[in-house]
Amino acid sequence: MSALRWGRGAAGLGRVLRGPGSPAVPAEEGTRGGIWGPRRSSSASLCEQARRKDWGRAELLEVLQAGGRQLQAESVSEVTVKRVDVARLPECGGVGDSGLQPPRKSQAGTKDSVQAPCGRWAEKLDKEKQVLQKRKQRLEAKLQAQAQQQAPRLQPRPLRVEPRLLNGQLARGLQRWALGAPESPWERQLAQALQEAPQKLSQDEEWASATREGKARLTGRQQKLLAFLECCLMTGQLRLAHHVLVTHHSRPRKQRLLTLAMYNTVLLGWAREGSFRELVYVFFMVKDAGLSPDLLSYAAALQCMGRLDQDASTIRRCLDQMARDGLQLPELFTAGILSEEEQAMVLKAVVKAEPTFSPPPRPPPQANTSALLSEVYAKDSPASYPKLPLPLETLQGLFQQQLHAELATSVSVESVEKAPSLTKEVLQARKTLKALRVQWEAALRRKLQETKASLAREAHEGRPTLYPYLCLLGERELVQLLMQALQTLPAQGESLISLAHELGLRAFKRHTVQRKRLTKQVRALEQRYSQYLHLLASDTQVAVPCLPRQYWEMLGTPEAPGERPWPLPVLLHLGKQLAEMLVQAVQMPRSLAAPGGACKLIPVLYHVYSFRSYRQIGILKPHPAYTQLLAAAREPTLTFETTDVPMLCPPLPWSSPLSGAFLLSPTKLMRAGEGTPQHQQLLERCRPAELHGALDTLTQLGNCAWRVNGQVLDLVLALFRDKGCARLGVPPPPSEAPRPPSGRLPPGTPPARKAEVRRELARCLKVAREMHSLRADALYRLSLAQHLRQRVFWLPHNMDFRGRTYPCPPHLNHLGSDLARALLEFAEGRPLGPQGLDWLKIHLINLTGLKKRESLQARLAFANEVMDDILDSADRPMTGRKWWMEADEPWQTLACCMEVARAMRSPDPTAYVSHLPVHQDGSCNGLQHYAALGRDSVGAASVNLLPSDLPQDVYSGVAAQVELFRQQDAAQGVRVAQELEGFVRRKVVKQTVMTVVYGVTRYGGRLQIEKRLRELSDFPQELVWETSHYLVRQVFNSLQEMFAGTRAIQRWLTESARLIAHSGSAVDPTTTTPSSWKPNTLKQKNGFPPNFIHSLDSSHMMLTALHCYRRGLTFVSVHDCFWTHAADVAVMNQVCREQFVRLHSRPILQDLSKFLVKRFCTHPSPNPQRLSQRIQATKLLETLLSVPETGTFDLEQVKRSTYFFS
Repeated sequence: MSALRWGRGAAGLGRVLRGPGSPAVPAEEGTRGGIWGPRRSSSASLCEQARRKDWGRAELLEVLQAGGRQLQAESVSEVTVKRVDVARLPECGGVGDSGLQPPRKSQAGTKDSVQAPCGRWAEKLDKEKQVLQKRKQRLEAKLQAQAQQQAPRLQPRPLRVEPRLLNGQLARGLQRWALGAPESPWERQLAQALQEAPQKLSQDEEWASATREGKARLTGRQQKLLAFLECCLMTGQLRLAHHVLVTHHSRPRKQRLLTLAMYNTVLLGWAREGSFRELVYVFFMVKDAGLSPDLLSYAAALQCMGRLDQDASTIRRCLDQMARDGLQLPELFTAGILSEEEQAMVLKAVVKAEPTFSPPPRPPPQANTSALLSEVYAKDSPASYPKLPLPLETLQGLFQQQLHAELATSVSVESVEKAPSLTKEVLQARKTLKALRVQWEAALRRKLQETKASLAREAHEGRPTLYPYLCLLGERELVQLLMQALQTLPAQGESLISLAHELGLRAFKRHTVQRKRLTKQVRALEQRYSQYLHLLASDTQVAVPCLPRQYWEMLGTPEAPGERPWPLPVLLHLGKQLAEMLVQAVQMPRSLAAPGGACKLIPVLYHVYSFRSYRQIGILKPHPAYTQLLAAAREPTLTFETTDVPMLCPPLPWSSPLSGAFLLSPTKLMRAGEGTPQHQQLLERCRPAELHGALDTLTQLGNCAWRVNGQVLDLVLALFRDKGCARLGVPPPPSEAPRPPSGRLPPGTPPARKAEVRRELARCLKVAREMHSLRADALYRLSLAQHLRQRVFWLPHNMDFRGRTYPCPPHLNHLGSDLARALLEFAEGRPLGPQGLDWLKIHLINLTGLKKRESLQARLAFANEVMDDILDSADRPMTGRKWWMEADEPWQTLACCMEVARAMRSPDPTAYVSHLPVHQDGSCNGLQHYAALGRDSVGAASVNLLPSDLPQDVYSGVAAQVELFRQQDAAQGVRVAQELEGFVRRKVVKQTVMTVVYGVTRYGGRLQIEKRLRELSDFPQELVWETSHYLVRQVFNSLQEMFAGTRAIQRWLTESARLIAHSGSAVDPTTTTPSSWKPNTLKQKNGFPPNFIHSLDSSHMMLTALHCYRRGLTFVSVHDCFWTHAADVAVMNQVCREQFVRLHSRPILQDLSKFLVKRFCTHPSPNPQRLSQRIQATKLLETLLSVPETGTFDLEQVKRSTYFFS
C-alpha cells in the first residue's frame, strides 16, 4: 500500500478525533509533550483521570453489548469480543472524502436482527448491563459534582487594584484615603506619597550581598517581569499589569524583583488613561519599596494631571517636590522619554501652574568632532554626492512595493528546481499535504486558545506569563508563523534553542510591523520617505546637497526611539512555547509512516538529543514520513521572511542604533550573538554624534543599487538543474550523494571490517548532509536571483562589534562565494573612459590568479595575449575552449570576459557603459596594519607598503624563509626536513600566514598545513602528522624573523588582554562586563589582537567609503576588498591610500594604552586586596604602559605604492 494512501476522510480527521466531549486520542507510547512540558501519560488531573475511567467503563459496556448481539445470532459458532475504539479510524478511503464516520451499530427491530433466545447467558448479560448502567449514572453524577466544585478555580481570579503596603505609616495613610476621609483628599495623598521615603535596605545593598549566580538569576527574572509589564500595556491589559505588580509588591520575597522601571511602566499606563486613583496607588508602592521617583515618574504624574485638567495647586506641589528631588523640568522635554502627544499633556499641566513656562527649543544637531572625519562633514568644501540611476516616480513606485511586502511580513518565490512531472504520486502528495495543513491550522488554533486560557489563569494569580505575548498577534498570524516554521524545518532537524530564538524573533518582528500599521506610523513614513527620495532621484535636486542621514533628520523631528527588542530569556521562552505547540498540535496518520499499520495519529515533530562539541543539545526533528511527503510533493514555491530578501527601494538611512535599514521591520545596528546585549546597550548610551561615521557608512553602502547578471544566472541554472558541478561551485543534487554500504555483514565479520564499515557509513552520512546544506543554500540564492531578474534592488547593511559591515539579507549578496559575487553587478553603469578598459583587463587577470607576482603592465599585456581565449569564453562558455574554468574565481572571470568582449566590440570602448564592479584587494591587510602600527620597514616592504616595481608576495617570502630553515635542518640530518624536500610551497603556508595575524594558534596552524599537505597527491600521507608539526613551527619562526615589530605588538596586545582578563574584566574596549560574568582568559588573550586589527581595517574601509561617496563614486566593500566602477578605480586607489596614512598617523597604540590604563588601573578596588592582587595590579599597569617601540618607516610612502591595494 502506498505511503500516500493513508485512509479515508483526511479532511474530517480532526473533527472525529477532537469531537465535543470525547477524549483526546493518546499519543504513541514513549512520546513526550516537550522537554519542558509534562508527560502526556502521567500528567492528567484528578478530573481527567475520572473522565478516563468513565470512558473505560463505557467502552466495556459497548463490548458487552456487542457480545450479546453476537450470541443472539443463530449462525455464530464462536464468539470473539474485541475492544471497541471510541473513535475508530477507517480502513480505506481517499483524501477527498467528506469525513470520517464511526462504525454503524446494529439497531434493534431491523430485519437483520433475530429474536434473542431465553437462556442463562442472556439473563446474565441483562443483569450486567443494568449494573453497569447504574454505575455509569453514579459516575456521571459524581463527575458533574466535581466539575462544579472545580469550576470556580478554573475561572480567572479578580484583579487586585489596591496594594498591601509593608510600611505601617504609608499603609494607614492609604487606608484613610481609600475610605474617602474628608481630611485626606487624593491630591494631598499624592503629595504625601511623593514626600515620604521610608528607610529600608536599598537594592544596591541587596545586590552587593547576592552571589554571582544569584545576580544572574535575579537579572533574568527582572528582565522577564519588566518585559511582561510592557507587553501588557501594548496589548491593552493595563489592569493585569497592575495586578501582577501589586501581587509582587505585597510579598516581601518577590518585592525585591521590582525596580523603578517596572513601577514607571505601570505609572505611564495609568497616566495615558487619566486614571489618577490607580496612579496614586503605584506612587505609594514606589515609596513603600524605598525608591525615589525619577524624571519618568514625575512625567507620568504631570501627564495624568494634564489629561484630567487638575487645579494649579496640585500641579504646583508636584513641581516643587520634583525640584526638591534635584530634577529639572526642561529635561522632561529634551530627554526623549515621551511621545509628542504625551509631551503636550505634560506641557498643558505645567503651563497651568507656571503660565510663563515654555519648553526649551530643539537643540541643534550635534556635530562629529573626530579629526579623521573633519573633511567628511566640512561644509566649506565642495561635495558631489552620487545620485541613483532612477527617476523620482519610479522610486516612489518601488517604495510602495517594498512597503506592501513588509506589511505582508513574508515573500513567496518560485523555486528554480527542475519542475517535476505531474504524476499521480506528485498530485496525490500535494493533495495530502493540503488536507493535512488545513487540519494542522485548525489544531494549532485550538491549541493556541487552550494555551492562552491556561496562561491567562496563571497571570491572574500574579505570575508573569507569556499570555500578553500571545495576544500581540492574532491567531491567524501566529498560526501562519508556525506553519511557515514547520515548512522550512530541515530534515535533519534543528537545535531547539536556535528554533526557539528564531520563532521569538519572528513574533517580535511581526508585532513591530503590526504596531506601526495600527499607530499610523506607516502614513507618516510614506510622507517623509517621499520627500527623502528627492535627494536620491536622478531627476530632482535639493537646495543644499548633504548626506542622506543629514537630509532625513532635516525632514522632521527626531523619530520616537524604536521598540527595544525583547530580552533573550523572553524570546527563548516564547519560542519554546510556540515550538511546543507545534509538537503537541501537529499530527499525522500513522499510515503515512507504516502503510497497512494501525490508523492512529502520531506527532509530526519529535524531541531528540544530539552531541555537539561534547555538549548534549535538544533537537526538534520532523518525522521521516513527513519529509518524504514533502519531497514527493516537490512544491514549486519557497517562502522567505521579508528581512531575508533584498529591498526593492533604497533603505532608510541609519539615524540611531534602532532606526534604519528596512522600512518597518526592526533591524539592529550591531549584530551580536545570543546573550550579548552589552554591545547594543553601549551603543544606545553613546552620544549620537559619535556614531555619525558608522551610521553614514552603513547608509552609503546600503544605497548602492544592484541588479542580477542574467547571462551568468542562465548558465548557472542550467548546471544546477542538471547534475551540478562541484568544481565550479554548483552543488549537485542529493541523488549524486555517495551511497552507504548496503546489506548486513555476515556473522563472524572481523571487528576491523565492522569499524571500517561504520567509518564509511559515517563518511557517507556526513557528505550527504554537507551536500544537502550546500544545495539548499544555492537553491535559495538562485531562486531569489531569478525572482529579482530585471529588477533593481538594494542591500541594507549593519555591522558587528568590530565595525566590520555585512549585508542584512543573508542569501543573495556580494559577500558570498565566487558564484554569489558573479551573479551581481551595479545597477548604475558608467562609461569606461580612457583607462576603464585597461582596468577591466587587469581585473580579469587578477581573478584568474595567473600573474600575481607580475606588474600591472605585464598583466595588461597578458590579457591582450589571451584575448582570443577571453572572447571564446564569452561567446561559448560551455562549448568552447573553457579557458575561464581554470581560473581561481571562474564565475567572476566569466562575467568579466563577457564585459570585456562587449566593450571591445562596441564602436567606442571609452563610451561603453560598464556595470561590472572592479576589485582592489589589500595585500595581506592584517600584516599591513601591524607594519604601519610598528613603523616596521622590513615588514612594510613585504606587504607592499613601500613603492616597488613588482608586487611583493609575503606568502612566497615566508615559504622561501621556511625552505631556508628546512635546508639547514636537512644538512644536519633531520629526517622530517629531508622528507619535505620539494614540498615547501606557497600554497602550503599561505593560509597560516594569512591567519596568524588574526590570532591563529600553532594548533590551528598545524591543522591548516595538514589539510594543504593532504591535497598534494604526490606527498606521502603517512608523514602528514609529523611534517605538519615541523612546518608550523618553522612558519612561526619565519614570521618572527621577517616581522619582528609585528610580533612585538601582537605579544603586547596578547599579554595585556591576559592580565586584564585575569583581573576579572573583559578587555574588549566596546563592552561592559556584567557583574555576573567572569571572562575566559584564554579566549580574551587570543581574541583581542585579531579583533583590534579587524577594527582598524574596518575603520580604514569606513573612511574610504565616506570620502569616495563625497567624490561621487559608487563604492562597496568585502572587508579589505574595495569595489567600484572601472572608470573610477584610480580615484578610489588615491582615496584608499590617503585614508590609510591619515588613520595610522594617529598615535593609535599610545591612545589604546591610555584608554586601558584609565579603565582598568585608575579605579581603586572597594574591597581590600591581597598581596597577590596588588602584585597583579602592578604588573598590569607596567605592561599597559610598556608600549612597543616603533621603527623608522615613513607612512607617506604608502601614497606612492602601486601594489598597496591592487
